[in-house]
Amino acid sequence: MDTRLLELLVCPVTKGPLEFDREKSELISRSARLAYPVRDGIPVLLENEARPLTDEELGL
Repeated sequence: MDTRLLELLVCPVTKGPLEFDREKSELISRSARLAYPVRDGIPVLLENEARPLTDEELGL
């Protein structure tokens, strides 16, 4: 994912920063505890498409 694009994108729930997980092809919002999918290189920033993150995934 283009780092310039990643700098512009924010979590639609919290308006906080997102981190790209290349291995899972997801954008991670730590503040919302959600992982948004990236399909065919396009971020799907819809809350109903995101999956909840576990404490282990967040490193807690």
